[in-house]
Amino acid sequence: MEILNYITENFPEIMAKTMEHITLSFSAVFLACLVGIPVGFSIVKREKLSHVVLNIANIIQTIPSLALFAFALPIFGIGSKPAIFALFLYALLPIIKNTLIGIRNVNPATIKAATGMGMSQAQIMFKVEVPLSISVIMGGVRIATVTSIGVTTIATMIGAGGLGDFIYRGLSMFNQPMILTGAIFSAVLALLADFLLGLLEKALTSKGLN
Repeated sequence: MEILNYITENFPEIMAKTMEHITLSFSAVFLACLVGIPVGFSIVKREKLSHVVLNIANIIQTIPSLALFAFALPIFGIGSKPAIFALFLYALLPIIKNTLIGIRNVNPATIKAATGMGMSQAQIMFKVEVPLSISVIMGGVRIATVTSIGVTTIATMIGAGGLGDFIYRGLSMFNQPMILTGAIFSAVLALLADFLLGLLEKALTSKGLN
């Protein structure tokens, strides 16, 4: 098959582009976790603020990805930085939303019991709320990761690299094996990332909840 021959002949370049793809998407999701999870915790008891934050995140999601990359260009220039920034913005909504939902779904009676035991707010957060909501939070991280891996293919348009290079070069050259290589490796990467994060979610979730 032509695609197998293409992969065999260009395997080093494919691996290099795969690593670029991983770096772009995972950097964005990591930054989104650093921002989104604390934001989700901070707006749990602030109803009006939570609506404002979620609405802003929803608006960002409606902006076409290529347009968002273009908006970042004047600030960061061409390359990986505007791509990571745009992907970071896209990853915020599922992470913030799932964190918010996960914490709000914790039984209030459990919180009251923890308070009655003399636990501080920090202890309640890390010993009660986080363990009980970790599966929902991780669900948001998994969605953000899979989405980011897919959207990263467009980052090639602003010189960020990744597997999208094969897709767009293939389109310009009418080279089907090149197009399929980029698409297949991107899809496999998304599936693999979701599977590994699923294992992490299972490991972090209390055995009782499992």
